[in-house]
Amino acid sequence: MAQYEEITIDQGADVTIRLELVDTSGDKKDLTVYSAAAKAKRTYSSDSDNTFDFITSVVSPPTDGVLDLTLTNVQTNAMKAPGRYVYDVELFFVDSGSSTIVERVLEGQLNVNPSVTR
Repeated sequence: MAQYEEITIDQGADVTIRLELVDTSGDKKDLTVYSAAAKAKRTYSSDSDNTFDFITSVVSPPTDGVLDLTLTNVQTNAMKAPGRYVYDVELFFVDSGSSTIVERVLEGQLNVNPSVTR
């Protein structure tokens, strides 16, 4: 089951959220064989026009279990603020049988503070 976290960001700013992932034993999760994806939407049923894709990157070395999620200032400026969005983060692993295993590691609410300077 994914962890739940409420995050607040500023409209019109570059945002990077750093995740430090651990496995069920509490050890750093080895991300060597994983890829990641993360999205934010106004609502769970929003169409693609209201979806924002995070840039996901595994921080080197991948054995440390650190994942960065980034939204550019252009993306956050396009978000309606003040506003609430929902988001989630998923890891993908292709096993030896070529099946994709998906693990949702984080989900929650993304709050956007409005910008005065635009």
